[in-house]
Amino acid sequence: MSTPAQAPLLISLHGAAVRFGPVQALHPLNLQLAQGERLLLVGANGSGKTTLLRALHGLVPCTGQRVLHSAPGQAAPTLAMVFQKPFMLSLSVQANLRLGLWLRGVPRAERQRRCLQALQRVGLEGLAERPAHALSGGQQQRLAIARAWALRPQVLLLDEPTAHLDPSAKREVETLVAEIGAEGTTVVMSTHNLGQAKRLATRVAYMEGGRLVVDLPVQRFFTDTLPPEATQFLRGELPWQGAEAASGPR
Repeated sequence: MSTPAQAPLLISLHGAAVRFGPVQALHPLNLQLAQGERLLLVGANGSGKTTLLRALHGLVPCTGQRVLHSAPGQAAPTLAMVFQKPFMLSLSVQANLRLGLWLRGVPRAERQRRCLQALQRVGLEGLAERPAHALSGGQQQRLAIARAWALRPQVLLLDEPTAHLDPSAKREVETLVAEIGAEGTTVVMSTHNLGQAKRLATRVAYMEGGRLVVDLPVQRFFTDTLPPEATQFLRGELPWQGAEAASGPR
């Protein structure tokens, strides 16, 4: 189901591009995100998904414009990002949470309340005193999401949060992302899993070579006629495989 047209706009990119030395990591693109949307980015490794997430967050400098929209008299929307391999401090589970809240300037009494809420939110309340490094991969990913969620972001950016997890842990993280999105948080998430995109997205965008090739509501992405490179990806072909097939045997 697509986001209603009246949903407030939160972020806009206009002609945004990113270059790392001689490498054009992200070619100029336009993108808008509204409140409550769940945009899933799909594409092969190196297609620009992570760079786009970082550009949305403001973690990498980009040319063009990045605009954070706010209603009159209100602050700009807040963002939080969870990386594919989240960094865990050599501290307890709850200390990892509290530090992020402290850095955001949350008062001490509020830090404790939010910490407990976040741990309950991701089902880790019984592990508050355990060293974060002793958690399983799925538990660490849930803790990373809790750490971001505790900051009360309006936009949550997730870089392949289930990439290295077993099927059970993937389901747990998927359920958590779906619930957070259902609560009204805007979610942008990269994935290689097309089934995951069908289950979680309101919009799907396909990227290739640093370019945003197509961006459609989820139903249309899987039913409309797409550009050839996106069609190849849906068939399970990587970009260079499609090129090799077109040129014949060598």
